Amino acid sequence: MPLRPPAFPYSRDAELLLPSRRRLLLAAAAAGGVAALGLPPWLQAHAAAAPARAHDWDWLIGNWDVHHRRLRERLAGSDEWEEFGGKSAVWSTLGGLGTVDDNLVELPGGRYHGLGLRAYDEASDRWAIWWIDGRNPTHIDPPVRGGFDGDGGTFYGDDTFKGKPITMRFRWHDIHGAKPWWEQAFSPDQGRSWEVNWRNWFTRTAAEPSPLPLLPGYERDFDFLAGRWKVQHRRLRQRLANSDQWDEFDGSFVNWPVLGGRGNVGDNVMNFPSGTVRGVGFRAYDPARRQWLSWWLDGRAPTAIGAPLRGGFADGIGRFDGDDSHQGRPVRTRVTWTNITERTARWSQSSSADEGKTWELNWVSDFSRA
Repeated sequence: MPLRPPAFPYSRDAELLLPSRRRLLLAAAAAGGVAALGLPPWLQAHAAAAPARAHDWDWLIGNWDVHHRRLRERLAGSDEWEEFGGKSAVWSTLGGLGTVDDNLVELPGGRYHGLGLRAYDEASDRWAIWWIDGRNPTHIDPPVRGGFDGDGGTFYGDDTFKGKPITMRFRWHDIHGAKPWWEQAFSPDQGRSWEVNWRNWFTRTAAEPSPLPLLPGYERDFDFLAGRWKVQHRRLRQRLANSDQWDEFDGSFVNWPVLGGRGNVGDNVMNFPSGTVRGVGFRAYDPARRQWLSWWLDGRAPTAIGAPLRGGFADGIGRFDGDDSHQGRPVRTRVTWTNITERTARWSQSSSADEGKTWELNWVSDFSRA
């Protein structure tokens, strides 16, 4: 029998209800616990467990030296292993319901950078883990999904290897010990058999994360954005509906470099009129096209990462364009960075429903360095 866990049901309607449900649970906790809501016991248990997920990765936050042991040839009947070193830096995002880990790996063939992004989905009570290979920064690998039980965690996902479908399995061991370790395995037969092909052992070097060394000559376009910021937002209440009503609210933002400087990550807190919203923006540089790619992960819908915007900077202005959707119809999205100084920056977003013939400005964010 396959060893993969059963699929979890997913409902877009349920996803849309998540922010209000979280607010309800937090209010209940403040008033004396979830039992006061009169929920059935199984739902009380889930509601009580959900806030604790914000601490699932506390043990991994910080900087690490990493010892790697990797099978030289995967799914080829090989028993030859190679060993090498590396470093990792791990930050908390999304109020603890997400993490970002930046990795430097001293592969035998040369230094390698990679970026991992994790996010928790309350609806399925699972974490998703995505990966960006610094050698191919235009592509995000399919996620593995799972969670923790005791002193370990297990995560499964589907991918391809040399053109053939495989099942992936990630396992964390001894996560509360002095030397946690990670293991990757592939299955070519839907979980009936597994080949372990990579193990990492982690030794902590710092409790607070700090960026890993930057590459010589890295692209410095986003250097201005590193650090902590206060943000004033102005957002059109309804998009592409001829509206002239705007909401204004504040927020905060923290940005740091990853991928040796060829990427950066921004953790966003936005105090919407309806409640606090969190999101993570992350960018990677594509040297083949000399463009940046920019992705967004919304903390209210943390199961998927949308298509990126693409673009770059010229004459002190950044412009990024891409395909999107709004209320089920395709639109174009454009983001610009202007007013860039040591202490200020402005981010603006516009949408087009006619393939770029006309544009509607719908969001302006003014950054001031904290």
